Amino acid sequence: MKGSLIILGFFALGIALGVSNTAPDWLVKTDYSQYALYVLMFLVGVGIGSDSNALKAIGTMNFKVLLIPITTILGTALGVALIAPLLSGISIKEAMAVGAGYGYYSLSSIIIKEMHSEWLGVVALLSNVIREVTTLLMAPLFALYFGKIAPICSGGATSMDTTLPIISQSSGKEYAIASLIHGIVLTVLVPFIVSLLLSI
Repeated sequence: MKGSLIILGFFALGIALGVSNTAPDWLVKTDYSQYALYVLMFLVGVGIGSDSNALKAIGTMNFKVLLIPITTILGTALGVALIAPLLSGISIKEAMAVGAGYGYYSLSSIIIKEMHSEWLGVVALLSNVIREVTTLLMAPLFALYFGKIAPICSGGATSMDTTLPIISQSSGKEYAIASLIHGIVLTVLVPFIVSLLLSI
């Protein structure tokens, strides 16, 4: 939990600097997040490569690893179906399309904006960012109380990149490859599922 609070602290600091316009121009005008992601992925790779248990886990993986993204898709759909009736001004179809972003806020929000409306695109952006931030903050608790795969499902499409380090730390390095595969599968499926839901 300490690591999650540190992440939240840096996130809050970034928001405060951005809102107050006190961040230096070189930081605002250049997007360093992609480079930071490269470094994170490199460090996770080094961690997996140096851990014999993680390498053994890779060798024992089979098609069952694909059950994890299927579980995420079904679990997200069920969660949205339960919550949608409580939301005013949004249909279950619209809510399902937002949920089908699986944390991939940049792509899903654009698709929803183009196929439906700008307001629903904003809802998709915010809800999927919240999913990512929730995973970053709560992954240790999810792993502790719901099992090692729970942080992977929570991360959705982001389990292949931004949330991969915290998933690896919370669930164990042996779950990093499963997390990576899970994120790749969902990232590929997001545009198809979102488009399908909005076209029905």
